[in-house]
Amino acid sequence: MASSFSNGVFYTVSALFFTRVVGLGVGQVGLGLTIAGAIAIAASFVAGRAADRIGAPAVLVTTTASQGLALLAYPTTATLTTFTLVAGVAVASKAAQGTARATVLAHAFTGAERVLVRARLGVVINVFTGVGTVCGGLALLADTTVGYIMAILGSGIFVLISVWPLLAIRSQLAARARDDEACATMAADRSGPSPLRDRCYLAVSGLNALLAMHAGLLTVGVPLWITEHTSAPTITVTVVLLLNTALVVAIQTPLARRIHGIRRSARAVHVAGLTLALACLVYSASATTSTAIAIVLLLSAAVLHTIGEVAAEIGSWGLAFDFAPNSSAGAYQGVNQASVAAGAMLAPLVITTTALTHGAVGWLVLAAVFTSAGAGTLLAVRGRQLPQGGIAGIR
Repeated sequence: MASSFSNGVFYTVSALFFTRVVGLGVGQVGLGLTIAGAIAIAASFVAGRAADRIGAPAVLVTTTASQGLALLAYPTTATLTTFTLVAGVAVASKAAQGTARATVLAHAFTGAERVLVRARLGVVINVFTGVGTVCGGLALLADTTVGYIMAILGSGIFVLISVWPLLAIRSQLAARARDDEACATMAADRSGPSPLRDRCYLAVSGLNALLAMHAGLLTVGVPLWITEHTSAPTITVTVVLLLNTALVVAIQTPLARRIHGIRRSARAVHVAGLTLALACLVYSASATTSTAIAIVLLLSAAVLHTIGEVAAEIGSWGLAFDFAPNSSAGAYQGVNQASVAAGAMLAPLVITTTALTHGAVGWLVLAAVFTSAGAGTLLAVRGRQLPQGGIAGIR
């Protein structure tokens, strides 16, 4: 709740803070964040290795604290170099948190519970990110240097606050591990198989990077498409984003209850690719219609987009959990999170050079990418079974 609230505030004010307060150009901000995104890919994988060796709770606490401190350091940046350094720490720490959190869930729960719990966390994340977005909007309304700095500092403070309950979780899991013989054995043996030698899992992760671009499509591509290529009013952007948040909250947990195991997870990813492709086609059609029809098409596309987003994430979580043996849970989660980070880094470039530049043709290219990624995942996992020594979990 605390870290998600922080993210909502930060996402709302960061662009204007970087340009108006720090004094960077749009191109400089883009360059710095791209470099930070590349660092985040490596950090996701390294965090997984560290989680297998020193424990996921310790990695989660450390990376959360480092992200909070990096956010507090943003107001001290004055050049592209210092901005890039701080952004690198902040973005990499956030990506590493994702790996550590998923690894904690992998060890703490079993079977379909892991995906269901992660889906419930996803609901909390969406709700409190929305609350943070509303609060961050107050800084936009004030539109003052002090307001932007206070918002960024508040964002860092809330991340640091979130360290406190993580310390309690760390203590609980450590106590349970001491009482659980299986976990004690697992802690003693960290020499599990490497996901880098698992060709099937690497293929699935690479395809997941393409599907993960759905997030950038929603936050970068769709707002620019609505405002620059359709006759819909600007307020439609807000309506689309709110509709997305509401639908995620409503459908994520029910869908997670039905999707578990390698086969169902792969089918969910396949359906997600088709649904995201259909959403692209509907977004494209909104450019050549009247205002009323454009709004209807955009909202319809947002519904399809959200269903595809949720199915892709749940399927990806299921595959990441079910592919991983006990001794390499962190490494496997690290590769999965690295694919998500890669998708986040690629999304702005891919979306602007396809749909936003070439219109209908570009949307067709994006639709083909999503369809191919979903179908490719289904093909890649055919015949794959649950790995020997699957995660037993802590109860």
